[in-house]
Amino acid sequence: MKFLSNVLSVVVGLIVFFLLGFFFLAGLIAIISSEETVSVKENSLLFLNLEGKTIVERTADDELDFSAFPGFGPPPTVGLVQLKRAIEAAAENDKIQGIYLRAGVPIAGQATLSELRTSLEQFKHSGKFIVAYGEYYSEGGYYLSSVASELYLNPEGMLEFNGLASEGIFLKGFFEKIGVEPLIFRVGDFKSAVEPFILDKMSEESRLQTQAYLDEMNQVILASVAESRKLALEKVQEISRLMSVKVPEDALELKLVDGLWYDDQVVELLREKLQLNDDDTINTINVTDLNQATPSKNRLSKNRIAILFAEGEIVGGRDDSQVSSELFLQEIRQLKKNKDVKAVVLRINSPGGSALASEVIWRELMELKAEKPLIASMGDLAASGGYYIAAAANEIFAQPNTLTGSIGIFGVWFNTKELLNQKLGITTDVVKTGEFSDFPSIFRSMRAEEAAIYQKIVEDGYETFLTRVSDGREMDKSQVMSIASGRVWSGQQAQSNGLVDQIGSLEDAITWAATEADVLDDYRVVYYPEQKTWIEQLLSDFGGEVQSAFQSYKLGVPLEIWQQWEQLRKLEGPVARMPFFKEIR
Repeated sequence: MKFLSNVLSVVVGLIVFFLLGFFFLAGLIAIISSEETVSVKENSLLFLNLEGKTIVERTADDELDFSAFPGFGPPPTVGLVQLKRAIEAAAENDKIQGIYLRAGVPIAGQATLSELRTSLEQFKHSGKFIVAYGEYYSEGGYYLSSVASELYLNPEGMLEFNGLASEGIFLKGFFEKIGVEPLIFRVGDFKSAVEPFILDKMSEESRLQTQAYLDEMNQVILASVAESRKLALEKVQEISRLMSVKVPEDALELKLVDGLWYDDQVVELLREKLQLNDDDTINTINVTDLNQATPSKNRLSKNRIAILFAEGEIVGGRDDSQVSSELFLQEIRQLKKNKDVKAVVLRINSPGGSALASEVIWRELMELKAEKPLIASMGDLAASGGYYIAAAANEIFAQPNTLTGSIGIFGVWFNTKELLNQKLGITTDVVKTGEFSDFPSIFRSMRAEEAAIYQKIVEDGYETFLTRVSDGREMDKSQVMSIASGRVWSGQQAQSNGLVDQIGSLEDAITWAATEADVLDDYRVVYYPEQKTWIEQLLSDFGGEVQSAFQSYKLGVPLEIWQQWEQLRKLEGPVARMPFFKEIR
């Protein structure tokens, strides 16, 4: 076994060495390329290729596209900030005639797609065209692409248009088989984040809230498609409910697409729109190059509106891949002291995490708010701990299909006594100075008085959470309790119940912040924390992925479950977080 382990280590080392060498070479090419001046050619198209790419809040401005190197590089990502900046630049640049959109299968949350779709809609107001083509459209891909002036599907392709579903993984049976007892402490009937550990299916409360926000999110999609495709909403609802699109011909007959064409036919259409001859080359420019060729707006202004990104799990310590309290405090304090920063927009895309880390960040945000306007802008998720920190803001913006709320606290502990004693033959013993000195312990059952202590800690955390929301939203605590209890709301629902002030995009939040700071006529937008270069981000992500994959292989646990377990391990103490193991598709 040790021999095989050594061989595996050598193989992994060689792979890492080879990949690092490749990335170093790619980085060298990028540095050399960056010295070249990027310009936009006459009669060009902005090519938005989002096929299979994960849309994150932002990426490095020097991001490399590895699509030309199949099998190499990290999973492709593209930044929402970069996409919207390029779309706006394309609308204003007279050399760009339109957009060619390939977004059949983007990987993004519903609110991200909604925000990007709004930018594309605004682009059309410039009088320029958007042509979309796909061989396969996922539900999200079609929602985004339906904004196009003309939309085409491959004759043998597929179009998924049958509504949304949320599917969870439940581990109760797994824990029973391996002899592990999850110990759960929570406040709130709707705090379903712990359900995968103790149930084999959704609770009725979880099913109720999930159905409610899925219906809201689906309605956003159906209404947008109906408007863009100039179809009656009732007809679009029926098409989705009955899954009327089974083959490409159905999509054409129902007017969800404009034609069943191959990609070369779409290219010929683009050539006609650009009034090119058959032998003429179509000039295209990608997002990175267009942004490099476009000067930043008001870059000489001393007035800054700071966008502070809170993307990922909320954790304690110093983890730059998550929203870690120590690093986040540094950023907030620097923004508070920076006299050029006139207002701060807190951009949240987080399911929550550590209740303590959320409280620490909330406190520092309150200190910041005492000095300058603080506006919250919610992305796909601003739930539980994500909402906790949003409660500090003067004004909260969300998309209609943002998931937010989930005001509740839980704690999880695991009793591994049966696994160790009966299945692995491992026993433990302890010497202690007090009755509770070894509390809590994974090596034994928890006594009733110990469970009461843990539950009291969770309940106290919940009371603090309720107070933060009550004070921040200027609501009675009883009113907050009626919409809390861990329940998840859509952005539209959250506006109705008072958890959100306005439905709007990040740009709407920026405009509001500039108005509040009285700099609407003269400001520039600056992003924080400082973005890593693509090579720095790549090496950081790659190291974590290799470690997770190796641990998953050693333990024989599926990678997805191991990664979720790693996230759970980082959340010390009571947790304010959205459900684990849940995916909307």
